[in-house]
Amino acid sequence: MNRTQLLDLLADGPVIAAVKDDEGLAAALESDVAVLFLLYGDVLTIGDTVARVHAAGKKVFVHLDLIDGLAAREIAADFIARNTAADGVISTKAPLTKRGRELGLVAIQRFFLLDSMALRNIERHLAQDSSDLIEVLPGLMPKIIRRVIETTGKPIIAGGLISDKEDVTGALGAGAVAVSSTNPAVWAM
Repeated sequence: MNRTQLLDLLADGPVIAAVKDDEGLAAALESDVAVLFLLYGDVLTIGDTVARVHAAGKKVFVHLDLIDGLAAREIAADFIARNTAADGVISTKAPLTKRGRELGLVAIQRFFLLDSMALRNIERHLAQDSSDLIEVLPGLMPKIIRRVIETTGKPIIAGGLISDKEDVTGALGAGAVAVSSTNPAVWAM
């Protein structure tokens, strides 16, 4: 999968299931969403979990920062690329997403927008051209989503605190290409 293919898939279904436990995984696999973010697991189980997602006909992105046993080093992306069939990686760390891109994975860099300094930090990190897409959290800030799109020129995924149709339409209306949520009710929208 490449960036264009992901964007095409998200154009057809802009809700991403963010999965943080086995119960959420089971629900996501039964849902109509086409893309999953794996926000849990460990080095012993991640390969099997990715295989389960693919067996259900869905694309899967592994959050490198949240997999037990992986270090916050570029080799974490190498591990995922060599030992799973993940479609891509997510991280808050630019060197990890950059390495994922080098390995042919779609890379999503996650930013927590807590204040104006965090917003300015996006520009500094993106100067490294380390990701294909950006995920911003919380995703409930249409004005900020528009600003990040204008500043970076990269596709934006809005995540965090997305809980109802108004949140989804607000983020998409602001220009986000998708929303991610751990809430199964949002996956059904």
